[in-house]
Amino acid sequence: MSTHARRERLLLADLLEAAGPDAPTLCGPWRTRDLAAHLVVRERRPDAAGGLLIKPLAARLDRVQGEFAARPYDELVELVRTGPPRRSLYSLKQVDEAANTVEFYIHAEDVRRAHPEWTPRTLDPVFSDALWRRLEKMARLLGRRCPVGLVLRRPDGQTAVVKKGTPVVTVTGEPGELLLYAYGRQRVARVDVDGDPDAVGRAGEAELGL
Repeated sequence: MSTHARRERLLLADLLEAAGPDAPTLCGPWRTRDLAAHLVVRERRPDAAGGLLIKPLAARLDRVQGEFAARPYDELVELVRTGPPRRSLYSLKQVDEAANTVEFYIHAEDVRRAHPEWTPRTLDPVFSDALWRRLEKMARLLGRRCPVGLVLRRPDGQTAVVKKGTPVVTVTGEPGELLLYAYGRQRVARVDVDGDPDAVGRAGEAELGL
């Protein structure tokens, strides 16, 4: 597996292990056990994972994910840590990097920032740049439901237009924080938000992300 995705996978597995099976996450009602089951099903059961995108398959996804969630928690965490079987597309380095770098970063923060005493991670510049490139490519998709214009800006001035329109809200921060904002974690993202107060509020409550 590639460098960024591999590192984030191991970090996420360690966080899940340390938190235990019933810790809260930022994924709605999911506890850590549910999040671990989601990650395992996504990589190991493509027949069920399609329910993430295709509504008629959602019931099957719920059933299979529930079956995995019922397994011993340490087994689930180990499946996350060791990664997909060789027959899985996710075992290919290019697919792993493209599909899992952001996925694991976001979910690691879902575990970390659900804890009341969390502190921000310091990301190395290479990883920050990798996250920014992903964000640039996905910005319009992530912001399609935003009710106002939305622009993300790095401290160095680089920008990504998430949603065209007026009034415009500008969100400034490091790439990892901007990514969290764009994935619907506005409440915990360490960013500066500028714009009309009403528009800022609407952007902060918007259903962003996939």
